[in-house]
Amino acid sequence: MMAAKEKRLLKIIAGLAIYAFAVLYHADSPAISLTLFLAAYIVTGGDVILRAIRNLAGGRPFDEKFLMSIATIGAFAIGKYSEGVAVMLFYQIGEFLQGRAVDRSRKSIAAVMDIRPDYANVMRGKSVERIDPYEVRVSELIVVKPGERVPLDAVVMEGTSNLDTSPLTGEPVPKTVHEGDEILSGCINLDGLLVARVAKEFADSTASRILDLVENAAARKSRPESFITKFARIYTPLVVAGAVLLAVVPPLVFEGASFSGWFYRALVFLVISCPCALVISIPLGFFAGLGATARNGILLKGSNYLEALARAEVVVFDKTGTLTKGTFKVQNVAPEGVLKDELLRLAAHAESGSNHPIAISVKQAYGGNVDEKKVSNVREISGMGLTAGVDGRAVSVGNDRLMRMLGVPFKDPGDRGTVVHVAVDGAYGGYMVIADEIKEDAAKAVSALRAEGVKRIVMLTGDGTQTAEDVARRLGFDEAYGGLLPDDKVQKLEELMASKSAKGTLLFVGDGINDAPVLARADVGIAMGGLGSDAAIEAADAVIMTDEPSKIPVAIKIAKKTLRIARENIAITLGVKGAVLILGALGMASMWEAVFADVGVTLMAVLNAIRALKA
Repeated sequence: MMAAKEKRLLKIIAGLAIYAFAVLYHADSPAISLTLFLAAYIVTGGDVILRAIRNLAGGRPFDEKFLMSIATIGAFAIGKYSEGVAVMLFYQIGEFLQGRAVDRSRKSIAAVMDIRPDYANVMRGKSVERIDPYEVRVSELIVVKPGERVPLDAVVMEGTSNLDTSPLTGEPVPKTVHEGDEILSGCINLDGLLVARVAKEFADSTASRILDLVENAAARKSRPESFITKFARIYTPLVVAGAVLLAVVPPLVFEGASFSGWFYRALVFLVISCPCALVISIPLGFFAGLGATARNGILLKGSNYLEALARAEVVVFDKTGTLTKGTFKVQNVAPEGVLKDELLRLAAHAESGSNHPIAISVKQAYGGNVDEKKVSNVREISGMGLTAGVDGRAVSVGNDRLMRMLGVPFKDPGDRGTVVHVAVDGAYGGYMVIADEIKEDAAKAVSALRAEGVKRIVMLTGDGTQTAEDVARRLGFDEAYGGLLPDDKVQKLEELMASKSAKGTLLFVGDGINDAPVLARADVGIAMGGLGSDAAIEAADAVIMTDEPSKIPVAIKIAKKTLRIARENIAITLGVKGAVLILGALGMASMWEAVFADVGVTLMAVLNAIRALKA
């Protein structure tokens, strides 16, 4: 079956051929000339007239098809056959090119969001079955072969491979995954065979959530989009009324004014006034803006948030998991009386049986093999630390209180973070500073936000005030507030919202369940999609799939470009149409200028709107 755009192209070619023959063939009989032009008109504009009639019958008369129909039929009525056909012909050419531009935009976005898996390879018994991802249950084992898309969020049980995460994050560099690593649905397995245990049902998986976000985004319109919809509803009947007055009043008022001349002006007025440039280009521009953000790993739940992002005045961050990686790491080792490597070895062995995050970070900092056979007499002291024998030496690892209890003099380094002291055979051996590691791009995000015109950058966190102030100082924040419970965060956010200007917006960026209330309260709540909790993602208006805070200024930049393009289209369309409308009313513009003011301006606006995809 022939596609709609192919049918339109055939109509254009056939209509153009008949029209060219009618113009070039000088028939002696006016009836033959009329027949040729009428044939060209029916081929090019017959479907437009039929749709105008259907809309009229359905109670929706005032659209561009209605305007084009009455203008061209009127042109035939006063003997302007060539111009009547030309209007329809150029209208069809404009619609065809416009459709191509819209298809290009949609395909670009569809390619970015082509993440829905078609099947899952599930291990059931001794066989592997290929089934619909919706039918896979949590805890079942799935097999992901090289070249296949990961069907559900899962944890790798066997195998090592590189994953193409660009469909979710926009990042071109593959991510290496090993046993124990989480893999997200929508990613593509590049080389190794993976066996993974399903962590979430498909409806709750990353791919499904992203698709829901994108599919529902169009339902939320920005103010310019809403303005255009209302504008077209009011504007069109006013234009029709103006054209009727232009055709009827001057011949009655001015002596010698011909009805046919003013009727022609009214027809030109109608063609010029078609609002399709605005009605098509503005939503398309915002759709392209959503596509550009998706391509960069930023998912917005509606085009209205593009407008809010563009007016960002205050940006508020949570700390842990947002600006930091949410994992403890040894930041500093200060030995005293023993070598650094020996201090780490003794502490790692003493902590060998513990799963506490601090113990894990000490063992990771050591990096060597821990032989638990060398460890004896482990004694945990609640709230202080532990003591153990390592290679026959008495090792104590813990906080200030443990050192005081043991009577071991120690140093207070004054470093920000958790300080772990180590005593060896009753003597002070030194200390380690353990802190949450700041994300590599956090400082870049702050400087880029300032470059985008954000006036105030604030941190709200449940961590201690001293730690919050240290991280804020290192990253260049304006303010930091620590020791906050979820209710305290909401209260502080209310104060910050009251301090911004009437036109400015406040963005809050977080990742945890405790951030859900403030994410929902902010003008734009932005959740970290990789590490972020389901509650945070549900409450947020935007999701950063890469967990990178530097994506926020990128989103603001794209939003500003999208809004700028929308304003340009409004200015270009109204400016050109307004000028040609005045010329048409004064009799200084013909149907040819009218065609340019309608179809030409529409094409310019559509092509300009698609620039938002390149952001």
